[in-house]
Amino acid sequence: MKKRWKTCLGFLMFLCSFFIGGNRMDGGFWATVSAAGSQAEPVYEYETEELYAEREDHQIYGVIYIPQGAGDKMPAVIFSHGYGGNHQVGASYAESLAEQADLEAVITMMQGLDYVDSDNLFLMGTSQGGAVSAITGAAHPEEICGMVLLYPAFVMVDNAKELFQSVDEIPDTYDFMWMEVGRAYFEPLLDYDIYGEIAAYDKDVLLIHGAEDGIVPLSYSEQALEVYPSAELKVIEGAGHGFYGDDEILATQEILAYLDAHRS
Repeated sequence: MKKRWKTCLGFLMFLCSFFIGGNRMDGGFWATVSAAGSQAEPVYEYETEELYAEREDHQIYGVIYIPQGAGDKMPAVIFSHGYGGNHQVGASYAESLAEQADLEAVITMMQGLDYVDSDNLFLMGTSQGGAVSAITGAAHPEEICGMVLLYPAFVMVDNAKELFQSVDEIPDTYDFMWMEVGRAYFEPLLDYDIYGEIAAYDKDVLLIHGAEDGIVPLSYSEQALEVYPSAELKVIEGAGHGFYGDDEILATQEILAYLDAHRS
């Protein structure tokens, strides 16, 4: 099952973004959003570069945000976007962190960068990217310092089971949520215990979910809260699947506070 799932993981994660946060001895680097909810002045300017991680014959595209003058070794956050998205989905989160496919291949590539502090490597993902981050983090608990999961799509297993009762019913291609996906997308999910898999991660996890999410109901994050050894769930009232405006500001505040508290 794990081999089959890694094939599916590569398909889901072909597009990834990975962002670098900086490190200051006074501990104040991450605080780029004020308590009043307005955007504060950036602590550091940053530059962006395109990077590619390699896995067999696949290239995984990403954009890296690098603070300037923030130190030789910096904490890193690998951001994985959701189903049907691309690296631009997480740009606003990347900018906040920087100012203050196959996810395993991306982790390996990041660990090899001279300016990345491998002891402070975090995973962050939205929707399906959040679910993939949770699974990958559980498989690499010693390498991943912490995880932030925004409305993670743990519903994906139930979605697959509602559509297909057996592997034989799955067609070679299927139009699912405005995209055409292959058989390999659904096949590993029919007998996959996603909550049993993610429970192996025993470090602190932050989940953020909108109370009015109509794509991934809040109950899926509530169930994750029950299986994780150590996790906290922040619910944003009135928010749906994706955070915008004040909801995005609030989510960013929670993310920055978590990262500041958990970097070593």
